[in-house]
Amino acid sequence: MTDAGIPPTPPRLLPDEIHDAVGPGTALLRLETTGSRQGLLDGAWWPRSRNVEREIPPLVTALAAHLGPVTRVGLDASAWNGIPTRLVVDDRVVHLDSFPVGDATVLITRGDSDHFSLLVVPPDTPPEAARAAMARAVRADNITHAAEILLAGTPGTATPPRGPA
Repeated sequence: MTDAGIPPTPPRLLPDEIHDAVGPGTALLRLETTGSRQGLLDGAWWPRSRNVEREIPPLVTALAAHLGPVTRVGLDASAWNGIPTRLVVDDRVVHLDSFPVGDATVLITRGDSDHFSLLVVPPDTPPEAARAAMARAVRADNITHAAEILLAGTPGTATPPRGPA
């Protein structure tokens, strides 16, 4: 207990009611509003470009402020331009992994094995569709995969894409 009689907040849980701008005018980040982590996704991120060196540092800085140090970021190789193997963010080395998965997510690793999965809303998504996708992704009871959430917000698309034949 603290001197005020209020117990301290447990460290490194997903914070309540997070809806932060990540860097002025660069991206929007939204995390699930419960520490339970029962949904399929832990949050959503709407970067403003496909430039890793410009978009990842403010994301990592914002996440580290709420979750603690971020050690790795996993990206879809086909969705980003020129992915380096590491970046220095706030004087810490963050390792970048890339895989050709096409699943519309970014994986954040805190420590050695604590993973957070964020929906990545494409930069050119209209604001209304982006907000709707992000709101759906952060629902605690969400069981819809990221690619399906994005397709639901795309006019004229009725079925999700199929994997390679």
